[in-house]
Amino acid sequence: MKTFDRIVNGEGTIVVIGLGYVGLPLAVALAEKARVIGYDYSREKVCLLRDGIDPTEEVGNEALRASSLKITDDAAAIAEGDVVIVAVPTPVKEDMTPDLSPVLAASQSIGEHLKHGAIIVYESTVYPGVTEELCVPEIEKASGKVCGTDFYIGYSPERINPGDKVHTLKNICKIVSGMNDEVRDELANVYGLAVDHVYKAGSIKVAEAAKLLENTQRDINIALMNESAMMFNTMGISTKDVVDAMDTKWNALGFRPGLVGGHCIGVDPYYLIYKANLGHARSELVSTARQINNGMSRFIVDMILNRMIVEKHSLKNDTIYFFGITFKPNCPDVRNSRSVDIVKMLEQYGLTIKVIDPYADKEALYREHGIELMDYEEVKTISDADCLIFSVNHDVFEAYSADTLAGFTADSYPQNKSVVIDIKTMYDRTALEERGMAYWGL
Repeated sequence: MKTFDRIVNGEGTIVVIGLGYVGLPLAVALAEKARVIGYDYSREKVCLLRDGIDPTEEVGNEALRASSLKITDDAAAIAEGDVVIVAVPTPVKEDMTPDLSPVLAASQSIGEHLKHGAIIVYESTVYPGVTEELCVPEIEKASGKVCGTDFYIGYSPERINPGDKVHTLKNICKIVSGMNDEVRDELANVYGLAVDHVYKAGSIKVAEAAKLLENTQRDINIALMNESAMMFNTMGISTKDVVDAMDTKWNALGFRPGLVGGHCIGVDPYYLIYKANLGHARSELVSTARQINNGMSRFIVDMILNRMIVEKHSLKNDTIYFFGITFKPNCPDVRNSRSVDIVKMLEQYGLTIKVIDPYADKEALYREHGIELMDYEEVKTISDADCLIFSVNHDVFEAYSADTLAGFTADSYPQNKSVVIDIKTMYDRTALEERGMAYWGL
């Protein structure tokens, strides 16, 4: 097997399936050193990318336009791949069980357009066993070929962190595994074209499990902080003050309470729970953490309504501005955003919410959730807010001063105070209260 040699000599081709937050940065990075074809079934996305527009903002328009990456929506291009990398989403269904339809559909397409001797490597998050026990049979069925003889398999879990300019594709450690040591070593060399550090896992199942555990442990730690925040709220203690004090200890982990959304922490634990249940294993801690974190949206909505009522607001006649709708700061991704949940819950009470987010993908937000965004330039004209809700700590929001927030508020003090809901505890409570505002922070 000399797959890597063929690729670096320009004789071989890498095909990346799925050009989203994971696949696009990887495809562009590999294209600096090899011939790469990026395939996505979405004609709309392919047209954008061909025009040099990066909707993920992970690569950037300039770098995309300068790249030698060939972009197509023709699945037949898969047949050119000596290495085929699968980077499609793996969400959960409404019942929170794994939705493997995208990864299985990709496997079928690979089987229909499979080059003899190709190495297929999956980056999509799955539970242990999916790659070998579900994806391989799908490829074999569609191709009539045999794994280990006609093609080979590997797994390398993605670790893309949207919006993170520090932990990038190049400098993170990339886990690589294969059906045998030879395949694993070939893949390690291929990924070495784009990343600085590669870790060779002992097996495909180990790599699959590592991906789930690295996000599940974060989910559990955040759940502890969220449960603590709810307890301290009943005690009248500032959670931020408690955590700031706790974090002075050398072995503090640095976790903070907050909303847990997105396509990793809010999803991956369900894959682990599902696999554990199949084997009749216990997953009580993981399941409880999910329940706590999923319940934070309701808790925050209750706190918003409570603070508004305490300050004698009528609610339905109030002007409420909601700052931040993406699932994390400084990124356009609105998938599985818990901020969306808060807006929807407040609307169920008949409240009118004006949503502001300079980063959010406006079209995706309306298409997926029916939520319209204010033009960010209109923020300068706000002066009638009865309630300001800050849900995401975008840099532009963190830069707001107490005077800026006071300028946003309605001139109703002292009849009733305008309320600031600071979910990410970005602002100085004392400074806001000195300016006549009521404050609540998670």
